[in-house]
Amino acid sequence: MLRNLTIALTLAVTAPAYALVPINEEPVIHDKLLQGFIGDAIADNCPTMKARTLKALGELNNLRDYALKQGYEAGVVRDFVTSKEEKKKFKAEAAEWLKAKGAEPGKPEAYCAIGEEEIAKGSLAGSLLRSTK
Repeated sequence: MLRNLTIALTLAVTAPAYALVPINEEPVIHDKLLQGFIGDAIADNCPTMKARTLKALGELNNLRDYALKQGYEAGVVRDFVTSKEEKKKFKAEAAEWLKAKGAEPGKPEAYCAIGEEEIAKGSLAGSLLRSTK
């Protein structure tokens, strides 16, 4: 009986680690990072938008803590955050999101309008921006 209970408890404790999706597919992590890349692209393309760097670093730290609490190992989180391939994917996805909203490279007014809209909505991307208008 004690042996069965020990096995059951061991499985209950270790099961969540096996249930983890790849870190780049975890919805909360993906969505928050995408919002960060969207904010970054807006700040890079709109002269009246500035990145709130300390806020972004704080959000990144919160996201790291979230990933660790979900059961991702620190090395996995570090590798994911520093991956050039993942960064390239997120930049492309952010560009597609912005394009769907009407932003095009070389047209800063569209990026600025999207940035103002995101700030007004109180989105994560908007919270990472500061308008200088």
